[in-house]
Parts: sequence; C-alpha cells; structure tokens
Amino acid sequence: MRDPRAELAERIAGEVALSEDPGATLRKWREEFDVAQTALADELDVSASVVSDYESGRRENPGIKVVSRVVRALLDIDERRGGDRVRQHARVVSSGFDRDVVYDLREYPATVPLSRFYAAIGADPVIAGSAETIAGHTVINSVEAIKRLSSEEFYRLYGQSTNRALVFTDVTRGESPLVALRVVTPTPSAVVLHGLDREDLWEHAPALARADGVSLATTTEPIETLLDSLREFP
Repeated sequence: MRDPRAELAERIAGEVALSEDPGATLRKWREEFDVAQTALADELDVSASVVSDYESGRRENPGIKVVSRVVRALLDIDERRGGDRVRQHARVVSSGFDRDVVYDLREYPATVPLSRFYAAIGADPVIAGSAETIAGHTVINSVEAIKRLSSEEFYRLYGQSTNRALVFTDVTRGESPLVALRVVTPTPSAVVLHGLDREDLWEHAPALARADGVSLATTTEPIETLLDSLREFP
C-alpha cells in the first residue's frame, strides 16, 4: 500500500499543475489544511506577501519547485498537528460507496461562493451559516444513507473536506438528515434538502442548522437536472 502522505502530495500537486488558476488552487489547499498565510510563509521562510502574490496571481504561475515546497510545507504542518488531513485522505482513498447511496462526490480546484452553488441547483436559502464558500459537494440518497451507512461511513461522505455542501435527495420534511448530522462531527458547511419547498420544511430544521452554524437550503429541482448541472460545476 502506498504512503497516504505521498498520495495526498501527488493529488495536491496534480490539481495545481492542471488548474487554470494555480494560485486559487494553492489557496484552496492552504485553507483546507487550515493554515494561515503567515504560518505557511514562516514554514517556507519567505514573507507572507510572497504567498499572497502567488495565490492572487500577481506573481508568475508557480513552477514545480515552488509547488513542491508548498505541498511539503502543508503536509509538515499537518503532521506536527497530528496528521488529521493525511488520515482523512487515506480514509477516502480506501472507501467506496454504492451508486444508489452516493450519486455524486466532487472536490473543486478552488473554493467557490456558496451562493453560486445554490444558483446552479435552484436552491432556496433558509439559514445562512458561518461559511460563505465551499470546496466540494456530495449528493446523497437520504433514505439509503441513513438506513445503510455507519457513523464512520457517514463521515466519509465529506470526501477531502467538511467544507462542502451535502445534498440529501428525496427528503419529505428534513428531520432524518438533520438529526443524523447532529451525531456526526464535524458538520458540513451547508446542507441542501432536495424534494421539498421551504414551506414544507420540518419546523425545527432551521433551529438545528443555526445551532451548528450550518447553512440550510431546499430545492425542488428534478434530480437528473440537478446532477446534470453539477457535472458542469463549478
């Protein structure tokens, strides 16, 4: 079995190399590792303005040596913190879901505004949470997921990051997904309940979302239309 750290390093470097906006992709991964620009700059022994310039595109696109140094720095910082990001990556690599449980699981090359995600799937915002951007999404058959997934498998729905939107399909009122999320930590940035209007939402759903700092929205977009829209997203 390959070293999870080496696999994650390859994934990050590959995303940056193939990205149309390498700086934004570097920023996305720095944020995923919860590393401040100043902390990354200290690890690289450069000024914070250098990191900022690469991420904003003010400097020429980073070459492979720069990308390699940044990736190694992020992984070193994560390792000193206990290696949570590397362990999460290892879980994702080794996990698999049936198609009738998870319809789509995607990571984005850079974070995108949550409002843009809502617009893509015709979502109606109910509660605004603490995050304004997301780095990925997972579309889940709510009934099958709740019936068949263990708490550990449920956690894997987060993919590479909890900074994502979980879309639960075929929801009647929203009790089960929101109650299930209360016992799984950490929580996602946003939850979208598919198949109901906000007027039909469980009366306690907004309070639960607000308590966890999670953005909450509903959508009645047909499932195939929703999935087609997300295939082109972001």
